[in-house]
Parts: sequence; C-alpha cells; structure tokens
Amino acid sequence: MSRRIQVIRGMNDLLPEAMAGWQRLEATVQTILNAYGYREIRTPLLEKTELFARSIGRATDIVGKEMYTFDDRSGDSITLRPEATAGIVRAGIEHGLLHNQVQRLWHRGPMFRYERPQKGRYRQFHQIDVEAFGMPGPDIDAELVLLTARLWRALGIGGLTLEINAIGTPDTRVTYRKELVRYLESHRGQLDEDSIQRLSKNPLRVLDSKVAEMQPIIAAAPSILDYLDDASRTHFEGLQAYLADAEIAYVINDKLVRGLDYYTHIVFEWTTDQLGAQGSVCGGGRYDGLVEELGGKPMPGTGFAIGMERLVDLLNQQDLVGPEPSPEVYVAILGAAAERQGMKLSERLRNQGLSVQCNCGGGNLKSQLRRADKSGARFALLFGEQEREDRVVSVKNLRTQGTEQQRIAYDEIGDYLKRNLL
Repeated sequence: MSRRIQVIRGMNDLLPEAMAGWQRLEATVQTILNAYGYREIRTPLLEKTELFARSIGRATDIVGKEMYTFDDRSGDSITLRPEATAGIVRAGIEHGLLHNQVQRLWHRGPMFRYERPQKGRYRQFHQIDVEAFGMPGPDIDAELVLLTARLWRALGIGGLTLEINAIGTPDTRVTYRKELVRYLESHRGQLDEDSIQRLSKNPLRVLDSKVAEMQPIIAAAPSILDYLDDASRTHFEGLQAYLADAEIAYVINDKLVRGLDYYTHIVFEWTTDQLGAQGSVCGGGRYDGLVEELGGKPMPGTGFAIGMERLVDLLNQQDLVGPEPSPEVYVAILGAAAERQGMKLSERLRNQGLSVQCNCGGGNLKSQLRRADKSGARFALLFGEQEREDRVVSVKNLRTQGTEQQRIAYDEIGDYLKRNLL
C-alpha cells in the first residue's frame, strides 16, 4: 500500500505559481469594495444545518444532494457552508448589525458542495460575496451590477454578458409555478430524469437545466415576466433604467431563476462562453424575506457571489495575470564568517523598503547565483569574508547582459539599489 496521501477528490491545491492571478483578483476586489463603502465580514466554515435548510430551501439540489453534513460529538447536525449569504445574515442578526440599520458587507473564502468535479466546478471552491441590507429599491440592485462591471474593467476582462430577470414575490411564483407545472407535465415524456424529479419538488429549477435536449422545451415554457405583480414590474423597470443611464448592456433572460429559494424580485448573472459548460462567473439577486426567515425583523437584502476559480481561469485565458511577484534583490552569502552579517544586511535593506531574498542553507557561488536567477531578482548581492572586511558589497545585475560586477560601499548599497531599480 502506498504511504503517499493525496488530496481529496474535488479539493484543489493552489500552488505558488498559480497564486499571482488569485492575489491580483483579491487585491482588485478589495480596492473596489472599499471605494463603494463595503465592509468585510468573515463567518465560520461550519454552521448548523438548519441554517441552510431554512434559507436555501429543503427542496433544492444543494440541500438535498450536495451539502457536507454530519453530526458532531454532541449530536448536533453541522454543515460545511455551501454558500455565504445565509451565514452573513445569521451573523448580522446575532450581532445586531441588521436592526434598523443599512449595511454594506462583503465576504471571501471557501465553500463546499458535493458535486461531480469538472473544470471550473470543485467540491471546495472560493467565492467573493457582496451583500447589502436595509435598502428596498432598485438603486442598490443597480449599484451592485455597476460595481461588478467596474471590477471587470479594472481586471481588464472582456467577453462577459449580463443577464437579468425578475422572478417576483413568493405569491407571484405560486401562480407561475402552477402554469409551469402544467406546461412541463404536457411534455413529461421529453424530460430528463433530473427534471422529472424537480417537477414535483422545485419546478422552477427545471428552467436552469443545462441538458441540451431540454433547451427547446425550456425556451417555449411560459415566461415568469407575464405573471409579475405591479410592484415587481416597477422594480424591474427601475433597474433597467439605472443600467441604461450607466450604459451597461444587458440581456433579459426570462428563464434565469438561480438555484436558491430565497431570491425575490431581481436576479442576475454575468456569463461567458470561454469556460465551457461552467459559463456563470458571477450571480445574485434580491432576497427580501431571508432576514425574517432566519429570525430577524423584516429587512430587505440583495447581493451577489463571484466564483473565484472561474474568474482566475478567465484572467489566465485572457493573459491578464502578469508575472509572479519576485524579490528585487537576492543576497548571496559566501562563507560561514559572513552569514550573520549577510542576514543583517538583508534586514537593513528590507527596512529601506526593498524586497530581499536572503540565501539560506549554504551553497557555493555557482549554486547561489542559480537560485538568485530563479528567484526573478534583478540584482544579486555577493557578500563574503572579503566584502565584510572591506565594508563593501559586490553587486551583479542579473537581467542586463554585459554589465560588469561592481563593488559598492556597505553604507551606500541601499541608496544605490533604489536609484537603479527605478
């Protein structure tokens, strides 16, 4: 039997060479959310199972098939979070953030769903979640869409399509559900197995099927837009007006419903055709009844989630990641007598604002210069016993061929590097 332990299926290691895209995405997201006045919140990976059963919906695929749920040692049913909104609402209620207040919050971290692993879909995946509470009108829905559009521009990502829909109130959906079931039952012989199961539990999810043979049936299904009440229609029209003012192009997709039961009024997705079957990179909508459902006082809410793996894939595909971060300087230390002074030199340069990788673990000059070149540093500093005695540092430019090695006074090396790194 092999002694080597491998990663669990559907869980991914993010290796150092892949992190440049992740770091660029996270830094850009944080900058933009700060500019819009959103504050970060972090919630536990584990929550009580009931939280997700009540918020997402017991009849959804997520709750019925995909959650990692187990009993802890106290016998309580615990679940690894499959999405972030429910936990954010729970925390907001528990800590008084949602009592007669307007809140703009955001969250980042891993989520867990027991799905069939494929490109762009993993059992551990990462999301950026943005949530806004206490604002009932379409203005805040529009702000969220404009915020995402600004993010794509900041990242340089192209080829995304905005799809929007109105799904009305729970009462709207009761009426629409009856008509949809009637229509789907008339085509029962053409439905795939998953759609037949959803027909009795959550028929609106049939509209989200990606099975090719289902698409003509879905396209001809009744439109939920024909069943909207006046308030929902006005809200939807208001969102469209804001998007028109901002010159944000969109497509009305009357079959867009998303997979969570808590949505009301507005839903939207940003999609791409560059990632195969996993075309959605960002999706969200309004959930005005969720806070009350989870034990708080009635409060409107709206938000979205970004699939980070998919967005990083897009950054890589469109060559938008840039080079891996690298130190500016590599300090090669030659001989045991110079080790302590070489480490001290490295710290001194860092105190002057330079990024420095110091050689550790010994090695001859040739091997240390190989490490210096591999690090991506522009300059190698050679510091040995002779340099220590002479109070100088030998400087080698690793990126410009034909330049001679120089000896710079120890006390002046920081200023020299800053001038030449400009």
